[in-house]
Amino acid sequence: MSDPRDRLAARLGVVRTYTDQIGKTHELTPETRDAILAAMGVPPGAEAAEDHLARIEAEDSRRPVGEYMVLSSEWPERVAALDGHDWEMTFEDGTTRQGHGADLGQLPMGMHRIAGDGWSSPIVAARPRLDPPPKSWGVTLPLYGLGAKGRIGTYDDLRAAMRSLGQSGADFVGINPIHAGFLGDPTAISPYSPSHRGRLSAVHIGPADAPEAPGGEFVDYRATQPDRLAALAREWDADDPDFTAWRDRQDEELERFALHQALSEELGSYWPDWPEPYRDPRSEEVANFARDHAERIGFHAWLQWRAESELDAVQRAADEAGMRFGLYLDLAVGTHPAGAETWADPDLFASGVSLGAPPDAFSARGQSWGLAPLRPDTLIARGFAPLAAILRQQLAHARLLRIDHILGFERAFWAPQNREIPGAYVSMPRDALLAVARIEAARAGATIVGEDLGNIPDGLHDALSGAGIFGCRVAQFEQDWNAATATFIPAEGYSESALTSFGTHDLPTWEGWKAGRDLEWRRDIGDTDQAQFEDGRAQRREEVAALTTLIGGTDAYDLHAFLARTPSRLIAVQIEDLLGRVEQPNLPGTVDEHPNWRRTIGVAPERLGELDAVVSTASLMRDAGR
Repeated sequence: MSDPRDRLAARLGVVRTYTDQIGKTHELTPETRDAILAAMGVPPGAEAAEDHLARIEAEDSRRPVGEYMVLSSEWPERVAALDGHDWEMTFEDGTTRQGHGADLGQLPMGMHRIAGDGWSSPIVAARPRLDPPPKSWGVTLPLYGLGAKGRIGTYDDLRAAMRSLGQSGADFVGINPIHAGFLGDPTAISPYSPSHRGRLSAVHIGPADAPEAPGGEFVDYRATQPDRLAALAREWDADDPDFTAWRDRQDEELERFALHQALSEELGSYWPDWPEPYRDPRSEEVANFARDHAERIGFHAWLQWRAESELDAVQRAADEAGMRFGLYLDLAVGTHPAGAETWADPDLFASGVSLGAPPDAFSARGQSWGLAPLRPDTLIARGFAPLAAILRQQLAHARLLRIDHILGFERAFWAPQNREIPGAYVSMPRDALLAVARIEAARAGATIVGEDLGNIPDGLHDALSGAGIFGCRVAQFEQDWNAATATFIPAEGYSESALTSFGTHDLPTWEGWKAGRDLEWRRDIGDTDQAQFEDGRAQRREEVAALTTLIGGTDAYDLHAFLARTPSRLIAVQIEDLLGRVEQPNLPGTVDEHPNWRRTIGVAPERLGELDAVVSTASLMRDAGR
């Protein structure tokens, strides 16, 4: 008889075998299987797995339909499996519809639930496809780098940049994630390792009484962050009627987040280090703390109101400047395992594993990103509401949203904390997740861009295209990789349904790429030896020659003219390229070896639209019909 742990793993979506980017096939090991089952809350041992599987199979047997259904909101639906069954539909707004048999009628767009005698299943009813956006272009820039003299950039700086760039002709301004971070730890600066993706960063709120800038070439988080929070605390007014009205409209999730923030001030930034009773948000000790620290909890709720209010002002500035989109926000692929999001809702996340990537030519053991994965079984059980809430928060302030590593909608690579145990893929409910994204985008009148770079699962590109979700095309990578020499794809070969750029925040700038600056960094920090560096530099010289020949020059203007000629509906140009910068914002795989997320742009945000490079780029984009 087969091992029940194998059967349970298969039922929960653990992928038995996969092939990595270098062509090696990996089989699921018993150790990996057991680590992933434990991450989903399954006790160890075959007997516990048998019991767990029996419960799931019993639920499956009672249910005439699938574990979930993805249906259209555009026409009446008929589900043959319901023939002969009585059912009741509970819609997202709380209203109900009773029926019998296969005909469900036309469903409103939203996340609903259908139930019968001893069973229920969530239904995601969405438009089959989002409408494509008009041809547009915009600028990506680092919000943290908009400040002067070493201070962290603010939402007010972003508003000034938005107005200036919008008046120049840009349709959007893209920034890195602005999820809530760790206010008590100014070293935790990566925007892609947030404390909570459903809340906003408070470090970008600009106090009226701004502390003196620390000075220096790089953003000084250690100096700016505590001083800024202290200044905001002096402004905090619990009786502000606008704040009070806003807080009254919020749900308990805001209060739980604010409670976590107040606890962090007392007990430390990372909740697994707290005394055990405080690790459980439902404990008596936490309830007593909430009662005794109501004012400080109110302060952290107020910070969220301030952040939302200032982002509303950012979007108004974009609208006034005539931007088609305004803010282009970025949703991080995961959350920090010791942050507010996992503390508030631990059952939603897998424990003891991290999101990551399988082995490749650069990492023989694969990558572990230090991010907690969402559990697919919990997502399904909750009708995908947690994902909808996260997307809704982002789309409240943006009409263009990038979903980082959207490959995770198809399957997510889980790396056990014990790095001696190999990782494995876990299948995700792709069609439902894409439908949730379509619902929230349609409600906001927004466009979704999925970062689809890397080892793409079969069928994902077709699924994204069919859903009207755009992919990403990066000119550095748009090559014929089967050619004997470096051969870049011509402009007409680019996808229409894409946001196209030369690079990203994780890649070298135009000037840095031509100079091989990223290769020098890898050599200098010990990632490559001199021989590997020389090989890489020779290849880069060949690539630079090929691309500059294709685009007809070596200037950033030539590069942007090439991007403008592509059929891609969305074009993003990086502020670093407009400014001729050599250094890139982030060097992946490093923390202290490279000044990640610290470089300032050195130009007043209200003057960005006046830069010669921006004016000339705007002109060529207009000439290309953007």
